Amino acid sequence: MDTIWDEVKTGTQLAFRTLIPPAEERIPLTWGNGIIPVLCYVPLIFMAYLARRPNTYPIRVLLVPSTVSGVIFAAYHFTWIQPIFNVFNWGQCLMAAVVIAKAFDYGLRKEGMLKIGESRPGVVKGKSKPSRNGNGDATYSSQNEYIPTWLSDAFELLHTNRGLAFKFGQGTYIPPFTRPLDSRRAFLLVTLRSFITNYLYLDFCESIIKVFPGGIATPLGGSMFYSSLPAPFPRYLVSTLIHILTGSALLSGFGMVYDLCILFAVGVIGTSPTSWPPVFENPWVAESLHELWARRWHQLLRQTFIIYGGYPGKWLFEILASTILGTLVRFGNLGMLLGTFVASGLFHECAMYSMNRGFDRTPVIFFAAQGPILIGERVWKKVTGRKVGGWLGRLWVYVVVFILAQPMVNSWHRRGLGGGMVLPPKLSPMCMIFLPLLRRFVPWL
Repeated sequence: MDTIWDEVKTGTQLAFRTLIPPAEERIPLTWGNGIIPVLCYVPLIFMAYLARRPNTYPIRVLLVPSTVSGVIFAAYHFTWIQPIFNVFNWGQCLMAAVVIAKAFDYGLRKEGMLKIGESRPGVVKGKSKPSRNGNGDATYSSQNEYIPTWLSDAFELLHTNRGLAFKFGQGTYIPPFTRPLDSRRAFLLVTLRSFITNYLYLDFCESIIKVFPGGIATPLGGSMFYSSLPAPFPRYLVSTLIHILTGSALLSGFGMVYDLCILFAVGVIGTSPTSWPPVFENPWVAESLHELWARRWHQLLRQTFIIYGGYPGKWLFEILASTILGTLVRFGNLGMLLGTFVASGLFHECAMYSMNRGFDRTPVIFFAAQGPILIGERVWKKVTGRKVGGWLGRLWVYVVVFILAQPMVNSWHRRGLGGGMVLPPKLSPMCMIFLPLLRRFVPWL
């Protein structure tokens, strides 16, 4: 029995290392081989095309293993070797996790990826109506007259992480538009201003984080809880400042990349501005964690987390409830909620493995805890008859986001996330202008 178990362990380890080799065996990315990982993503485009065509289920299922293997190969076999670029390894593995979830979704949905109102891909049942999402606002197709229909269908499905106009996006909250839609030029000008604002704000946050002493400003990493500072007030005041700067950098980075995608898609390709609703809805004013995670935070990864954790969690809890209690009532939804947040934690942490800085359970614990916290908010409403809200609700959100989340952010900084290069120094107004001027008056910066 021990021999069989040893063989299973050895085989599992060999399979794992075939897909994800040790850091010393990974291939450095160069201009010469950079096209190889890019080509590994091409099968997903084909799968997206097939998912919008009827009677393609068998071939989509058969394509899943090779597509997933190719994406893992691209993400974990090729690496940025310069320490300052290590953060890009994290980014490319986050993207790979999203793409793999899409491959499972495209391949395993027997009916294909249907739009709202369709009976089969491309076949509308009954009278056609505008597609609506969680907030009731109509969304529209991003069809472009200059791009072949088959390619347009594939890219429309690939880019719509929130499922705009698709059945899988039903129930997803989409923030109302805040940019002018009556004029493409006005829409692009507002987007350009937003891009510049987000760029400058990201530059400010990244540059200020790198001003802090110690390892936190280097690719090797360091703790944001400075042991040289007395606890609790000075030490945790500094850590809270770094924490807020990190979160603000993430928000502005999301906004900057999204604005850049809009400028290209709407300004160059000619897609409709209505295909690009806002990503966030002012998360700083959330009055409950339910409001934060379901409405005000971005929903770009909602389907990813549901695929990795929501569906398995629902299936597991339904089996347990059926076996133990003989009923499926509500327990499936409970498992879906808990599984989704566990998947969120694993999603954020497993990509860190590519940075060769070890695995830390702290981010997994933080995100996994959000499920029970949301259940607690629902219990509060049942017991008191009032939803979590008002200034006390906002204070509750701030406690969780600004205090309880600090160990998670610290685990990222200890592994060099804050010391990586996000914006090139030569394209940074802070590095080229403001910090040199400031150092004339404050030499220790």
